[in-house]
Amino acid sequence: MSWRLGVIGSPITHSLSPQLHEAGLAIAGVAGTSTRIEVGSGDVARVAELLADYDALSVTMPLKTQVVELCDVLEETAARVGAVNSLLVRDGRVHGANTDGLGFVDSLVGELGFHVEGRAVVLLGAGGAARAIVDALAAAGVRRVDVVGRTAASVRALAAAYDVVHEGVSGDEPVDLVVNTTPVSGRVVATPVATKSAAVAVDITYEPRISPWLAQYEESGCRVVNGLAMLAYQAARQLSWWLGVPIDGAALLEAIR
Repeated sequence: MSWRLGVIGSPITHSLSPQLHEAGLAIAGVAGTSTRIEVGSGDVARVAELLADYDALSVTMPLKTQVVELCDVLEETAARVGAVNSLLVRDGRVHGANTDGLGFVDSLVGELGFHVEGRAVVLLGAGGAARAIVDALAAAGVRRVDVVGRTAASVRALAAAYDVVHEGVSGDEPVDLVVNTTPVSGRVVATPVATKSAAVAVDITYEPRISPWLAQYEESGCRVVNGLAMLAYQAARQLSWWLGVPIDGAALLEAIR
């Protein structure tokens, strides 16, 4: 079998997913190709058409919540966060999964040896990526997550869904991990969150590689990580699910560095 893989979303020309997919196929020792496909917001009918020609699709913004309706089978994480980043056609049925959050946690362990269990976290943003990350952090045993977002209703919804999530930054203690999920990577937070000496700061965007937001934490002594690591490690989980073969996130990261 030669796998027909693709990545859908808009804009899509910058996507590194085809490189990750083809690296994963090579690691698994199977044939296949991966292509970028521009699909705009709301064009779910186009996605349904593509699923007739592709074995699996990676889903990026703005389609992650929209393609849920196409899934005959929804994996538990995707059902909880209400978003899908991976589609797989199997025996004529469409399966949906979300590997974003677990990939994020994997990247911290794989690249920094940083485990989130018992940690205090501040997370900026309350959108789809934030929901997936919070879900994975909660499952991994994080102690608390303080969420700051522009949409109060979204922040409240996260706090209501997870006991460990709180609205706003408490300010009572320095934190172990700060995560920026907001789309404007260059935006500098006026007052950086107080962090512990061995803290980690992650910006899930990767252009530029070190954003001004991330630079301020690097200057304060934090270990910093951009979004390439999360991208590679979520792709490793995605490919493992699609192909049924273990794929190493660190190996995929080397393919896009």
